[in-house]
Amino acid sequence: MLYLLRVLLPDRPGSLGAVATALGDTGADILGVDVVERAGGVAVDDLTVELPSGRPPDVLITAAEAVDDVQVESVRPHSGRLDTNRELELIEEITATPERGLDLLAAGVPRIFRAGWALVVIREDGEARRLAESPASPETRAGDLPWLPLAKPVVVDPAVHWVPDPWRDLDTELAAAPFGAEAQALVVGRPGGPAFRPSELARLAHLAGIVAMVLS
Repeated sequence: MLYLLRVLLPDRPGSLGAVATALGDTGADILGVDVVERAGGVAVDDLTVELPSGRPPDVLITAAEAVDDVQVESVRPHSGRLDTNRELELIEEITATPERGLDLLAAGVPRIFRAGWALVVIREDGEARRLAESPASPETRAGDLPWLPLAKPVVVDPAVHWVPDPWRDLDTELAAAPFGAEAQALVVGRPGGPAFRPSELARLAHLAGIVAMVLS
């Protein structure tokens, strides 16, 4: 079975190799590595790992964290390969069929950011409504999102930014980025985490900005 393992490890030669060796000792095979972030001497990597059937994913956590200074932030079932070209492919698809642009954006973002769902929302006259939504989006409508418009991409903290309760079920991590000139935003939900990192917020804002320009 495939899993997506997010690990924090020292940003120095040999660290990832040590993790790969430890995972290999459990019978796991690393199929892909995606660098999420590097800062302050720490690297954050997403590893696509294949684990033999019948083995619990907990063994991945135990093995990786047996390496000095390595922390596993999350482990999740993974349905596909890592692909750093998906953003470009999505932009090209939207450019080719702009009449479907919002729907394509909402459907494509969860795959790019390994999230569960995405929405394009707009706030008008104190009421928020959806312009597009991906499969698996929460059925509950927001009614209002008083934190719109956004000046910059944010991690949506329910303690600060009001959202309907179903939007945060299953320990869902939320992020949002401005989309276009109106009080619009691209909202992404990642059930079960991990939390969105600054580099991911920057990517989300960059993608939203490009698509907004294409569709303007």
